[in-house]
Amino acid sequence: MTDPHEAPNVLPDPRISIVLATFNERENILDTIASIFEHLGDQVEVIVVDDDSPDGTWHLAQDLNHPRVKVIRRVGTRGLASAFNRGILESRGEIVGWMDADMCMPPDMLPGMIEQLSKYDVVVGSRYAPGGKDDRVFLRVAASRLINRLATLVLGYGIRDYDSGFVVVRRSVFDKVSLIPTGYGAYFMEFLYDCRRKGLAVLEVPYTFRDRQKGISKSAPSLWRFLRTGMQYVIRIFVARLRKQD
Repeated sequence: MTDPHEAPNVLPDPRISIVLATFNERENILDTIASIFEHLGDQVEVIVVDDDSPDGTWHLAQDLNHPRVKVIRRVGTRGLASAFNRGILESRGEIVGWMDADMCMPPDMLPGMIEQLSKYDVVVGSRYAPGGKDDRVFLRVAASRLINRLATLVLGYGIRDYDSGFVVVRRSVFDKVSLIPTGYGAYFMEFLYDCRRKGLAVLEVPYTFRDRQKGISKSAPSLWRFLRTGMQYVIRIFVARLRKQD
């Protein structure tokens, strides 16, 4: 018989929260979650924010029934930046990170990135820092490098991979900087720019970004969407730079 005075078996709050924003990642989600736990163990929670994927990504994650996996299924709402923002708001760790769920960003980088938070406020997985590599098709690499060079020129601070989207931060960062929860990848440029503008220390850690092996890219399913996304990046770079300094 259970002692009524015995404390319930409740897991302690996680030290680390990793947020995954998903849409039609059925082929990758379980591998990504498993790899995060493999490299971070019991100290991590994984928050999956899914935009009601037709392929049932949210259902697969939910069926894990894992005490450290939280699934948020958003119906009628879509958007990468707003999904990450929702996950951050729901997170509990003193360290918060977010990344793609398609295994292009290697979870085995996370322990080393987190270790660097003893000296930095924000640690970014960088394709374009010395030693990093972007291993996608030529057109996508060329476009990404062009946008990042423009961002480095306009926004400054020497950041090479302004739209990385692979990051860990101290929770205290959100006392000074918030995500602007609109759009696709350009939100991250604004986030890093605001971090440096507020005097936060940012480190770029090189890694090799490998093109997805399973599933279809969300950013370039057509030439038109590819070009439109690129123009949105350019506009937001200049908007961030011209925004009134506070």
